[in-house]
Amino acid sequence: MRVLVTGGAGFIGSHIVERLLEQGHDVSVIDNLSTGREENLPRGVRLYRIDVTSPDIGEVFAKEKPECVVHQAAQVDVRKSVADPALDASVNVLGSINLLEHCRRAGVRKVVYASTAAVYGNPRTVPVPEDHPIQPASGYGISKYTVEQYLEVYRQLYQLDYTILRYANVYGPRQDPFGEGGVVAIFAHRIARRQPVTVFGDGQQTRDFVYAGDVAEANLLALDGGSGGVFNISTGAEVSVSRLIALFEGLTGHKAEVRHAPERPGEIQRSALDNRRAREVLGWSPRVSLDAGLEKLLAYEMSRL
Repeated sequence: MRVLVTGGAGFIGSHIVERLLEQGHDVSVIDNLSTGREENLPRGVRLYRIDVTSPDIGEVFAKEKPECVVHQAAQVDVRKSVADPALDASVNVLGSINLLEHCRRAGVRKVVYASTAAVYGNPRTVPVPEDHPIQPASGYGISKYTVEQYLEVYRQLYQLDYTILRYANVYGPRQDPFGEGGVVAIFAHRIARRQPVTVFGDGQQTRDFVYAGDVAEANLLALDGGSGGVFNISTGAEVSVSRLIALFEGLTGHKAEVRHAPERPGEIQRSALDNRRAREVLGWSPRVSLDAGLEKLLAYEMSRL
């Protein structure tokens, strides 16, 4: 199958590209390299250094003739979406509309779209099911959910199929601890170098950490499964920040230096996503345990010392 991956040189996108190639697909990538890196891509992958907001992506579609598009490119920094909501919307909403228009014109069969747990806002129940009320607490969550709505409109008007994957907290090798990196990437980078880590609040806030390789597998299954559906891609398990540090300490064999800072305003205290729908419909389940995933990430960080 001919598959075009937007944001394919990025953290999650590059894992998806690897799995697509392993499965024998013909893969091309659009990435403006603002956060992605060319070295993340396997040799021979056709990379088009272009922004999803550019009208010139039509030339890529004309040349590559993709059957499916895996849409990972996005502005993913929640704080930036609050500070500059217009920029966030221009990339995530207008860029996605630009992409969908070219998908429609080129006769693309399906779009697999990377959405986020941020669409739910503060959860009323944990783990959060897909039918939980949509109450995003940031411009980022709003912009990602807006594109979900556009996908349904394009399906109704133009028969462009889609599958939406709402990611929990994705971690793994290649995540930038200085850019879009979440707490796992930041801790791994600093603990591997025996540098202190900062915990905001009491460390009891929880997150649902899912390994990037498992997320990539969900995207492959979504190429042919889950038509018109929305799926949480997660482990369903809550892990506190304090527990995360303890796991790192067990893997490294040394005590981490922890510094505490005031709790950040608006931070969600508990988060985990119910993944039963993905298990039942896509046949997907997380394979990499948190211990194993953290070990892989630490090995990656150690290799970069």
